[in-house]
Amino acid sequence: MAKPSRDALVARLFADPKNYPYGFSRSGDFSIAESKALAELGCLIAALVDGLIEPQTDEEQGLLAAAFAKKEPETVAEKAWVKYQKRINRPKLGGIYGSSRVVTDDDAVEPEDDIQIELDND
Repeated sequence: MAKPSRDALVARLFADPKNYPYGFSRSGDFSIAESKALAELGCLIAALVDGLIEPQTDEEQGLLAAAFAKKEPETVAEKAWVKYQKRINRPKLGGIYGSSRVVTDDDAVEPEDDIQIELDND
């Protein structure tokens, strides 16, 4: 596979149809500035994080350091990328139809002794 050029990565809009099928701006997770920064710089940041390209500017060094939690995110793009990673990597919650946990004999509850009710037939 050919190595992507920096200009092509900057020109390409970043999208995540799996986690954000309607876009970042319509998700409610990101502000307008954050969704714009993700769309414009997301491909570049992803390529930096994956090691496809090397950082050339101080801004790119900062993006990479914030992505790997070596420094606190300061710019809007850094904050948006860290927030995006937290959102897509959060643990999945259980479904509405119960858990997939298998009940073993050790987990089974023993039935109590039968309760007998006596009725007065007066």
